[in-house]
Amino acid sequence: MGYLSLDFRKAKGASDSRMSDHIERRVIAPNVDPTRTHLNRELVRMPEGIRERDDAIAARISSAGIRRKITHDQVRAIRVMLSGTHEDMTEIEKAGRLDDWCRDSMDWLYRTFGRENVVSAVLHMDEHTPHIHATLVPIVTGERRKAGQKKPKEGGRTYRKKANAVRLCADDVLNRTRLIAYHDDYAKVMAKYGLQRGVRGSEARHVSTAQYYRDLRRQTGKLEENVRQLQAEQEEAEKRLETARKEINTQRLEAVKVEAKTAIIAKVGSLLGSGKIKELEADNRSFRTR
Repeated sequence: MGYLSLDFRKAKGASDSRMSDHIERRVIAPNVDPTRTHLNRELVRMPEGIRERDDAIAARISSAGIRRKITHDQVRAIRVMLSGTHEDMTEIEKAGRLDDWCRDSMDWLYRTFGRENVVSAVLHMDEHTPHIHATLVPIVTGERRKAGQKKPKEGGRTYRKKANAVRLCADDVLNRTRLIAYHDDYAKVMAKYGLQRGVRGSEARHVSTAQYYRDLRRQTGKLEENVRQLQAEQEEAEKRLETARKEINTQRLEAVKVEAKTAIIAKVGSLLGSGKIKELEADNRSFRTR
């Protein structure tokens, strides 16, 4: 039985364009297989006239009825990535159950955070493991979670908060108690796919996309350095081999020369020893006297 993956990340600031570029494939990352990008799917139908994730986030905030001013550094969206162990997700796909997995995952998101707050969701099939990138806007109602803990200053005025006030508050959505409950609840939905939640209190953490690419670049740099070192060692080995070949050829040439000299000397010696030289001289003299 494998493990589910449910990861939450705050998108800080007025824009989350970098992540939108990744999700919508305006920028192709190194771990993306472009030949499979056509298999990706949009799982949320955006409002009429809106085609991009950033615009969908802004549209939800503007239509929520928030009266309090939103600061420039306030969290406007939460990224949610849903997946599972690679082997299990591959089996789900092979068994033809990926559509069911997507449907159950989306139903859980709608039920947990409100359908209107889930403004985008994309199934990515062009990376190593199938996964969903969902985007939710943290719209909540009621008094702030920590408001009841604050005591009014002595002599200060007290204000009565509206119980049904609409607010944008990521901290209320992602507090520790709720995060634990999200994982427990999603695990119940994923049990029929053979996916269970991780061990509570585990120090294992999901690696963010940015960290993944930083690690990838670092590893790539080390590999390139190792390749350069191996190439240098190979070139040095080839030089030594060529030198050795030349030395061997020189030694062989010297050996051939010695063998040739020895053969010539032996031939001359045999001629002298057999009287051949004297016979040649006698023949030469006989020709001269004719």
